[in-house]
Amino acid sequence: MAVKDQITADLKEAMKARDQVRLDTLRSVISAFTYKRVEAGHDPTDDEQMALLQKLVKQRNDSITEFGKAGRTELVEKETRERDILQKYLPEQKSPDEVRAIVREAIEKIPADGRNQGAAMKVVMPLLKGLADGNVVRQIVTEELAKA
Repeated sequence: MAVKDQITADLKEAMKARDQVRLDTLRSVISAFTYKRVEAGHDPTDDEQMALLQKLVKQRNDSITEFGKAGRTELVEKETRERDILQKYLPEQKSPDEVRAIVREAIEKIPADGRNQGAAMKVVMPLLKGLADGNVVRQIVTEELAKA
């Protein structure tokens, strides 16, 4: 089942269950898909839908960080709940140890004189697209390059 179809089905369940946070979150995703369809001129592909979901999760993570700094615990809780709802539709994320193994392998393939963060990220990110948060990957790449 396509992601959009699953979200639409879950939207109906949220309506029946009167779960307002879940309902609002899923409506925002459907709205983002519709906006993407209008912008691109075609229905978003599965990859585009996943990229859009990842973007929405990232926005929630950024909001959680900023609300936490401001001491707005009620908004942190709301954004956390929305992020958890959205993450259900993303593929299983790799653990930091799994990411570290992929990063080490990729760094070994890069010539010693060309090893830098940019070169490593160019090799690693396509391998981990949708499977790990870019900030986590960047941090691990930086750590591994410092060791090398």
